[in-house]
Amino acid sequence: MTIGLVYAMEGEIQSLLDTSGARPLETVSGVRIFQIAPGILACAAGIGKVNAAMGVQCFIDRWRPDWIVNAGVAGSFQDLPIGTVVAVSEFVQHDVDTSAIGDPVGLVSTVNKTVFETDGLDRIQDILRGLDVPFVTGRAATGDVFMRPGPRADWVNAAFHPVLCDMEGGAIAQVCLRNGVRFSALKSVSDRLCAGDNAKEYFNFASAMEALNRVVLALVQRLGPT
Repeated sequence: MTIGLVYAMEGEIQSLLDTSGARPLETVSGVRIFQIAPGILACAAGIGKVNAAMGVQCFIDRWRPDWIVNAGVAGSFQDLPIGTVVAVSEFVQHDVDTSAIGDPVGLVSTVNKTVFETDGLDRIQDILRGLDVPFVTGRAATGDVFMRPGPRADWVNAAFHPVLCDMEGGAIAQVCLRNGVRFSALKSVSDRLCAGDNAKEYFNFASAMEALNRVVLALVQRLGPT
């Protein structure tokens, strides 16, 4: 089995490259692909849905991974501590709206889906428990916006009830669906979109990635056929 780890930013993947002794394989359309360990490849596809979709399609076309795992930081609609690990159960795309022709908000045409479920969630939860990693499970909402507290965040929260928001996962899920490749996602909370006095720290990228990259390689090394 070949597993592909997909990040958005070079800054997200760098500590994994440094600690794993990764070997560069090739660069395709600006996307650098690395071998992290036998059977485990990784890339940083880029920020946003188009970059994510293009990068993952290149990854699939060139290296035929059996399973894609999207890893990276995300904002939280709940008052979760920075660095909280989240096993994503499903994705929606909050910036897709063809409701003018009668579709539900968030319906993705061609595949005709609003909710993109992840694969192997029970297995991932069991692995995280076995690694003694605290985590939560929930939905993530994807869109081409770096979300900040305010009316847009409030609308997404009310319309889709996600735990997280990001800019790539929903697009990666869509590409994997169309290619018949299994897809999962593991995220770390980097910022909070909830209001109130308890949301004392808004954004901390470094802490979020440190928390995530401590577990992501151990997780994918244990992720296998079920």
